[in-house]
Amino acid sequence: MVAFVAFLALALPAARAQSDALNLLASANFDDIRRGVQELGRSGDPRALPIIAALHEGNLYVSADHDLYIKTAQGFIAADTGKPAPDVPAAALKKVRVSNAVRNAMDDALGALRLFAKDPAQRQTAAEAVFHAHDPHAVPALDRAIASETDPAVRAAMQQARAAAILYAPDAPDAQKLEAVKLLRARGGMEARSLLDGVTGSPAVTAAAKAAVVSIDRVLQLWSFVQSIYYGVSLGSVLLLAAAGLAITFGVMGVINMAHGEMVMLGAYTTFVVQQALGPAWLGLSMAVAVPAAFLVSGIAGILIERTLIRWLYGRTLETLLATWGLSLILQQAVRSIFGPDNRPVAPPSWMSGDMHLSGLTFTFNRMVIIAFAAVVLLGLMAVLRVTSLGLRMRAVTQNRLMASAMGIRTPWIDALTFGLGSGVAGMAGVALSQIDNVSPNLGQGYIIDSFMVVVFGGVGNLWGTLVAALTLGIVNKFLEPFAGAVLGKIVVLVLVILFIQRKPRGMFPLRGRAVEA
Repeated sequence: MVAFVAFLALALPAARAQSDALNLLASANFDDIRRGVQELGRSGDPRALPIIAALHEGNLYVSADHDLYIKTAQGFIAADTGKPAPDVPAAALKKVRVSNAVRNAMDDALGALRLFAKDPAQRQTAAEAVFHAHDPHAVPALDRAIASETDPAVRAAMQQARAAAILYAPDAPDAQKLEAVKLLRARGGMEARSLLDGVTGSPAVTAAAKAAVVSIDRVLQLWSFVQSIYYGVSLGSVLLLAAAGLAITFGVMGVINMAHGEMVMLGAYTTFVVQQALGPAWLGLSMAVAVPAAFLVSGIAGILIERTLIRWLYGRTLETLLATWGLSLILQQAVRSIFGPDNRPVAPPSWMSGDMHLSGLTFTFNRMVIIAFAAVVLLGLMAVLRVTSLGLRMRAVTQNRLMASAMGIRTPWIDALTFGLGSGVAGMAGVALSQIDNVSPNLGQGYIIDSFMVVVFGGVGNLWGTLVAALTLGIVNKFLEPFAGAVLGKIVVLVLVILFIQRKPRGMFPLRGRAVEA
């Protein structure tokens, strides 16, 4: 507090404009108070910041003699000198009132005055605020701030804010406005485009602004194209996670498992239970614990389903479809009975929150983590199939069940373990989906059709085909959505897949062996 008082003890300059601003603040008229705030903000003097901050926090008072005082924990101090005022009775003071217009003026003034803050991050934020306000009256403060600024990034932000203000200054020379157009064109982005699109002035300035808008539009279209690809890859990663386990079970056993979505749901609810068990203190660790837990829960559930239901229905496609569809309803109702019908919140850890901006692109951390997670899951599955003994037996059963059985492979247990592996992968998909979708009993229903479409389109049982199909469908979907909408876009994708399957019934990358013989 001593440092605060010492800071205020540096009296405001005796300039008439600042003295008038204090007089306006002491007025009972909202319009006068607003103009007083604006005058202080335009002064560019950081010593005006505590006065506006006090007004913003409701700690600025006025006496019957129109003197201003700031209320602190130690008592009142004079706003103009910063000196303690112990003799001033609180009952004789009235709080300076504010209106919505005054609050808006305070926000703009605080942004301008923070251009002189010690923290570069605060100065950068203030420069961005002034840029969006593009108030021509902020130019003097910006000039002083630019002259003393040493950080290149903050200095560039201040220069862009000054350019935005100059563009809307009616008396600014054309040479300055043309230079401002050049700076905003180099900045790019929707904010700069909006500012340039509203510029009026001489023919030279108007023509330069229109050319800058056209140039920014080209760049924005390019970034929009790249952003759509990123969104498509993100959607494809979600589809890959949901379909990877189905590709294994469908490829090895030929089972149409309509309860596959419920394995995804079990993984999502496992994530919720893990978070509740660990508590908020271990939120950052919850995802690392939830992934293996979800794999075990869904994997064990898959083995039990195969041993008690699926094993009796091999070769009976319609019965398998109806049985697993009924099982999906049972699992959904069981989850409703245990957890209730409402959505369950799964909080993202701090390292999955927020986003990152790169030029015209926006990368959300949760989507980036899901893309990386999908890649790790795919590589892990390929390693299991290529390197492990279980993978060797699974491939043998896939290619020729009778020969594998004759060689001593226990094909029924391979079926059970394969079904468990596919279900476990679906459970891990549920962990990822819990970060971007509602955790509810119906979670799996939104992905089962897309999962089958990905598997059939890529080639039943082929993980590379599943990867290519998921990314293809995800990217095509995202490019169609702006033109056709989300629902119609999915319908168009489905029609395209049907037309493709008519030409290539076994998908893009068909397996050889048992899948072909069947």
